[in-house]
Amino acid sequence: MQQNFARVAAMAAGRAPFDAKLAADSAANAEFLARLPWPAFGDGTDKGRENRAKSEIWQDKARFNEYADKMQAEMSKLTAATKSGNLDAIKPAVGAVGNSCKTCHDAFRKD
Repeated sequence: MQQNFARVAAMAAGRAPFDAKLAADSAANAEFLARLPWPAFGDGTDKGRENRAKSEIWQDKARFNEYADKMQAEMSKLTAATKSGNLDAIKPAVGAVGNSCKTCHDAFRKD
């Protein structure tokens, strides 16, 4: 997910040349991948393997799920923005996705 999102973010920040098709394809890939990690955080998955997840994921599952839903919604908006081919529409969508990722990582991921 991060690799695909980072590709679009680099274009939005001017660190990579803007390629509308690559941006749209990368955003669509990231959106698809954004739906996949959540079963890894089911009941009991906090036991048995070292990971970067804080225990708060399982202690405050409702908030964790809220953050996950928000990220997925923002990722969908990014995909829609990239389909426009308009870099000015993509930039704020990239920011919203980045903020939703950061919010969750700050709350639920170990350094």
